[in-house]
Amino acid sequence: MDTRRFLFVSLDAALIGDLAWQIRREGHEVRYYIEAESDREIADGFVPKTDDWRAEVDWADVLVFDDIWVGPEVGTGELAQELRADGMAVVGGTPNTDRLEADRGYAMDVLEAHGVNTLDHREFTSFDAGIAHVRDNPAPYVVKPLGEVQNVKRLLYVGREDDGSDVIEVLRAYEKAWGHRMRGFQLQRRVEGVEVAICGFFDGRRFVEPINLNFEHKKLFPGNIGPSTGEMGTSTFWVGRNRLFAETLGRLESWLADEGYVGSIDLNCIVDGDGVYPLEFTPRFGYPTITLQQETFESPTGEFFYRLARGEDPTLDVYEGYAVAVRLVLPPFPFDDPKTYDENSRNAAVVFETDEEAGGPPAGVHIEDAKNVDGQWRAAGESGMPLVVTGKGETMQAARAQAYDRIDSIVVPNCYYRDDIGERWIEGDGDRLLAWGYLGP
Repeated sequence: MDTRRFLFVSLDAALIGDLAWQIRREGHEVRYYIEAESDREIADGFVPKTDDWRAEVDWADVLVFDDIWVGPEVGTGELAQELRADGMAVVGGTPNTDRLEADRGYAMDVLEAHGVNTLDHREFTSFDAGIAHVRDNPAPYVVKPLGEVQNVKRLLYVGREDDGSDVIEVLRAYEKAWGHRMRGFQLQRRVEGVEVAICGFFDGRRFVEPINLNFEHKKLFPGNIGPSTGEMGTSTFWVGRNRLFAETLGRLESWLADEGYVGSIDLNCIVDGDGVYPLEFTPRFGYPTITLQQETFESPTGEFFYRLARGEDPTLDVYEGYAVAVRLVLPPFPFDDPKTYDENSRNAAVVFETDEEAGGPPAGVHIEDAKNVDGQWRAAGESGMPLVVTGKGETMQAARAQAYDRIDSIVVPNCYYRDDIGERWIEGDGDRLLAWGYLGP
């Protein structure tokens, strides 16, 4: 493939550095813009930077956005739509696909309009009204905040009591602590089952096969204990257009085509023997899911995204086994505490005991909030997420073993991670999905 020019743009969280680095290592020209001042050092030493992304649009063959957030009224989908109208090849959303993530009620309306089953759910702007609803309809619920705090992952609460009493107590606590910032919340009926995300790359007209199934691990500690984080690790494999896809994202194919959406879109669901029930959309790259996906690409990453952005029938060859990604984090992740970060994590050294390629990183090691200063890898930014480490194998056990063997050869002072990524599949999730018939056509 000819050398192409890629412009990567991070307007909220700088999460796309590893993808930019991979495409640069394939021989393409890359420039990276990061809006947030606190994150601008991320990917230094790995990827060339620019201070003005708009000035680089005419230079670029492809522009890639990494998030949907710009401000309370404008998302990157609006920018992507405007640039496409001007003839630019863009990996990014539209105002309506941004809204799938920003407005949970709208997302459920879109799903229901296209024949996708959804769980019972209601939105509230009054804590008293929400508490009254639980009292009148006792059941376990999931509390999902709305408004500016909906991305504070630790505020999502999964109820455990059959009468909803714990949900009532949580709502009372949220009213006192967060009521001034929470414009409302959604109560969704909780269902027990297997949590699985169906993810596909959309080229503006159709989904590119194969389809990715991934299993998120959101809690901080092993055993799914502790505060919710954005993500602590992911396990994955690729499939054809099976039943899970057909009953979820497959039903939105024409809607996404009408929108002109281009990029990755993920629908996290809970599945039981009676049906598939969507929980939330990620109409953008997921993190660290995109890192794990690109680790399993056997097609050149740059060529795939170039053709995806241009709607040129991209082909995607992938590893046919299982893969696991583990996020290595630093204090005070997942919380914000500048003093703790400064004392324990800022500029933390990242040291590798092995180096498979002269001058390069060990296999399976991916940057997140990291930089390279005079040949030394260090933590960067202020979020405390320096690395993602991946492993692959013909079984989930083999993929796990490779990932954790690689972690054993990395030294990052004060880092921590979950040591059970992928175990849910081994312990029963895989058997249940097969028994329920969701992995077949």
